[in-house]
Amino acid sequence: MLSYGSYIAGVEQPARQWVYTLRSSAMLRDFFGAVRLKRSLERGRIAPEEAGVEVVGRSAVADQEDMAVALRRAAAAVDEWAAVPAATRMRVVAEFHALVAEKHDALVELMIAEGHPRSLARWEAAGMLAATGPATRDFLSGQLEHRVRDGARELRVRRVADGVVCLNPPQNATVANALLGIWALAAGNALVVRAPRSAPLGVMYALRELVAPALERVGAPAAALSVLCCEAGATLRQWLASPLVDDIMYFGGSEQGIAFGAECVAAGKKPVLELAGNDVCVVWHDADLDLAAEALSEAFYGSGQICMVPNCAVVHPRVADELLAKLAARAAAIRPGPPEEPGALLSPVLRTDRFHEVLGQAEAAGAEIVCGGRRLDVDGRPDEVRGLFLEPTVIRVDGLKGARDLDAVRHETFFPLLPVVVPEEASDGELLAQVTDFVNSNEYGLRNSLWTGDEETAERFLSRLRNGGLVKVNDSHIGFLPVLPTHGGTGLTGGPGGEANYPLLRTSHLQGVSVARGVRPSEAVFGGPAAPGGPVEENEGVQV
Repeated sequence: MLSYGSYIAGVEQPARQWVYTLRSSAMLRDFFGAVRLKRSLERGRIAPEEAGVEVVGRSAVADQEDMAVALRRAAAAVDEWAAVPAATRMRVVAEFHALVAEKHDALVELMIAEGHPRSLARWEAAGMLAATGPATRDFLSGQLEHRVRDGARELRVRRVADGVVCLNPPQNATVANALLGIWALAAGNALVVRAPRSAPLGVMYALRELVAPALERVGAPAAALSVLCCEAGATLRQWLASPLVDDIMYFGGSEQGIAFGAECVAAGKKPVLELAGNDVCVVWHDADLDLAAEALSEAFYGSGQICMVPNCAVVHPRVADELLAKLAARAAAIRPGPPEEPGALLSPVLRTDRFHEVLGQAEAAGAEIVCGGRRLDVDGRPDEVRGLFLEPTVIRVDGLKGARDLDAVRHETFFPLLPVVVPEEASDGELLAQVTDFVNSNEYGLRNSLWTGDEETAERFLSRLRNGGLVKVNDSHIGFLPVLPTHGGTGLTGGPGGEANYPLLRTSHLQGVSVARGVRPSEAVFGGPAAPGGPVEENEGVQV
């Protein structure tokens, strides 16, 4: 059984209270029995050695005083760590990447134990590797500093660490999002992570077994990293009130997240917001429909409870019927099951009442259910009373006008529910403009994608598209790629100032520097002689 105390500035603290993590499959088999076991362990009625194999591990529960110590130690570490050369700090990411590759299988198995279907856990691990690989590191290292020579001056534009960065991962993808903090560390910040009490073990493992050793390998100060399992509300209030905190990376729903971002600004903190997504995938008449249907079926990963899956499709009317038939066939093959099973893709859904409300509203407005719509048990059998899973559901919505009056189209639903909007017939030029305007008018803006066989159509779409932090053309909607960001977006996804999120850049700030020799201040004030031929680029980027 894994056991992690609070990790404060490189030291594991003794625990006064524990949160125990049971295998998700045990909860599916006997929910009430598993809850009784968990409570008995946490109340000390059963000794850990008597718990059995269904208990994966435990995490110490921290309090506000523990957090206060972590923040003080982090603030003391910033000056030392930020002064380390950028090339050395970037090596932390390379070491982390190597550790993820080395411990890939153990990491995947732990995420599965916490309830991630195997395919979903493997996808998340693939994202960690793609986002920290050599091509991405080389690209981002080039953003850290730029130098030019201008006569007697060396001019630099560089990125400087913000200071203490606090990270609050979401409950649905705790590990992958907590590990975005590796880039905040590479920027020269100290990092303090809250492991959610509902799912702390994966975060504790990832930070302790992947991030902490990477920092140690490059000689970083131990106080640059702390990770504590603690209650969300009190912790966020403590971060807002602390003068030691500079940035807060917050993951959650849009309504709460936008409000929290405003609180951050009022308290003098930089909010880095990762909120809801409501991604749109456009399928044009000349698309490869088999591949497009495969990409659209990614909407059902984790039962749609992932912000970056397709949430809405807009399909050219000439191919709508054919695509819907292909999509329905794919949806019918997606089944629930214990997360350990290789074919499992769906996760349990708690708010099934809300799912039926959204679906009923769409039907009342004229939408057609193409497939799905039922509750299922773990074996895939319909069970409208006790079913913990929802059948992958596709609905057809005719007409762009009025489509966003439906909650299924307008908002991220977090269900395995994909509305397919079929526009009215029009000329291709007019229709492409209407569809692009529809995508741009989306209140959210995480990812968008397009399927087309025509390069000109793709370029016209891209030239007009302003919404979103990432755009894919003829590609997996959720697949991770080197160099491109994994997170970030506009509107209700990233809040004011939202954009593609590279945490290395978002947790640092630009600073201009001039280093001169023999320059007379009076000449500089009134415009001294320029270097012959103007400024000359001296070097670009940081060699890693």
